[in-house]
Amino acid sequence: MLLPRIKGPRDLDRLSQEELTQLAAEIRSFLVDAVSKTGGHLGPNLGVVELTIALHRVFESPKDKVLFDTGHQAYVHKLLTGRQDFAGLRTKNGLSGYPSRAESDHDVIENSHASTVLGWADGLAKANEVLGREDHHVAAVIGDGALTGGMAWEALNNIAAAKDRPLVIVVNDNERSYGPTIGGLANHLATLRTTDGYERFLARGKELLERTPVVGKPLFETLHGAKKGLKDFIAPQGMFEDLGLKYIGPIDGHDIEALESALQRAKRFSGPVIVHCLTQKGRGYTPALEHEADRFHAVGVIHPDTGLPVKTAAASWTSVFADEMVKIGHERPDIVGITAAMLHPVGLNKFAEAFPDRIYDVGIAEQHGATSAAGLATGGVHPVFAVYATFLNRAFDQVLMDVALHKCGVTFVLDRAGVTGDDGASHNGMWDMSILQVVPGLRLAAPRDAEQLRAQLREAVEVKDAPTVVRFSKGVVGPAVPAVGRIGGMDVLRAPGAEVTRPDVLLVSVGALAPMCLEIADLLDKQGISTTVVDPRWVKPVDEALAPLAERHRVVVTVEDNGRAGGVGSAVSQALRDAGVDVPLRDFGIPQRFLDHALRKEILAEIGLTAPDIARQVTGLVAKLDGRYDSEPAATVD
Repeated sequence: MLLPRIKGPRDLDRLSQEELTQLAAEIRSFLVDAVSKTGGHLGPNLGVVELTIALHRVFESPKDKVLFDTGHQAYVHKLLTGRQDFAGLRTKNGLSGYPSRAESDHDVIENSHASTVLGWADGLAKANEVLGREDHHVAAVIGDGALTGGMAWEALNNIAAAKDRPLVIVVNDNERSYGPTIGGLANHLATLRTTDGYERFLARGKELLERTPVVGKPLFETLHGAKKGLKDFIAPQGMFEDLGLKYIGPIDGHDIEALESALQRAKRFSGPVIVHCLTQKGRGYTPALEHEADRFHAVGVIHPDTGLPVKTAAASWTSVFADEMVKIGHERPDIVGITAAMLHPVGLNKFAEAFPDRIYDVGIAEQHGATSAAGLATGGVHPVFAVYATFLNRAFDQVLMDVALHKCGVTFVLDRAGVTGDDGASHNGMWDMSILQVVPGLRLAAPRDAEQLRAQLREAVEVKDAPTVVRFSKGVVGPAVPAVGRIGGMDVLRAPGAEVTRPDVLLVSVGALAPMCLEIADLLDKQGISTTVVDPRWVKPVDEALAPLAERHRVVVTVEDNGRAGGVGSAVSQALRDAGVDVPLRDFGIPQRFLDHALRKEILAEIGLTAPDIARQVTGLVAKLDGRYDSEPAATVD
């Protein structure tokens, strides 16, 4: 076995080409075995085995910076840099599913949002230049899917302007992001993939012409001098070279020797170079290759031989949304769907199958997706843009200035809102209800169960003069939480008995935390503390009925799966002040810090967002109001 002997990248230097091929096979076997037990990003890593080996043989990490866009394809990089214990992958105190500076000096970028690597590479190359580090190199790996993002092209525009600043850009071209890559760039790369390279053409031409007496050699030199035109004709890579970027490729991304040769040439060049590598997502694992949707981009726990899930998945929030979108689509021909290269993950695949002419995949370009949605709304249709909550952060300006300012009826559906857990800090959807609070006219719904998701999605798409947002959690949708009454637009989930003239606590429950809030109420009841639990349903704007209801209680408590700074608790507090209601308020939510990867329940326990923790603090607050100070001191959420 070769893999256990690899403790760092320089251990690769002494291996022969035959041994490198054996190592690649061992890595694929290791990945299938390890990731099938924990879940994770399997397909992308199976596709970059040889490429990662070649990168670490050519570049001297960590002195040279080897960067991965998005980072979900960095498992092989981890294995080659001394991290071969995958037993706790994506779990608390185990390996992160992305590069992590805390794990290794070989890791640079922790942010797992796509299309950012070229900006990082540009800055690092500039730093090398300023500090005179001529022996330092930067190699940035970016997928063809990530190249659909506008940030990548903004960076390329800057990179190309410095023709003497060394920088190697490796395009990992597997025709996919989650699913197949779409758009004009994808078509261009497809042309490069399927056309014989001009170098091969010139080699054949040289061989023939040099046999021709007298005119052969001059004719070849003339032909070679016209190579720019030939490149566009034989292998139309002019788009890159017109930017001022030297282009090498396409290269077989599974031929280590060819990859090393191309990367060595690129490393020696004194300016920016693109090395175009053709890889196969899921390579070497038949179940992944046969999975047309996303080639096992990300999997749960699976059987390694079959690729089938070990457990049958229960109904998820995403599946509820997916089914309801199809129903609405049949009823309303003006409804269209938008996805940012995540058709299946956000549940729009069913809508796409039913209405193939009413779905738009904008690539990894959330900003463009939001502005395009504004145009669609202005044109007379109602777009539903489904995106992970954490990725809407990238389109905030467009939501504010293009959609809201122009009073466009666009519905944003935010999947994986709140604490998501195992994908780490960048994937927690903990900012949306804070950043969207400042958008004038925007209305935001947080459904507590499947029935409310269906109802509030339908309410959202009826709004024609403002953006609407419907946000829900990752994973399995919980049981139905029935209302026992309604006050204004708010559902009452629990009310104290009629004999209670002024209840102690008004508990404002946000979204999927409703079951936990009812548990909090039960715990408070055992302490003799009466509680009303309400679900606002629409948390922005704050319901006008909330202030007078709060005034009839001694304490107001808000509980949300969002950052505490500027979240629903802050909005409720401001609404009470504006109404002149002077009632103590405690807001419980996610502290404003980046949370390490772990199970959702582990993170909630760590930050004190559990029923016992909150009930204990509320009990202490009520005791203080009563003049009793013998309660256990309240722990802070922060």
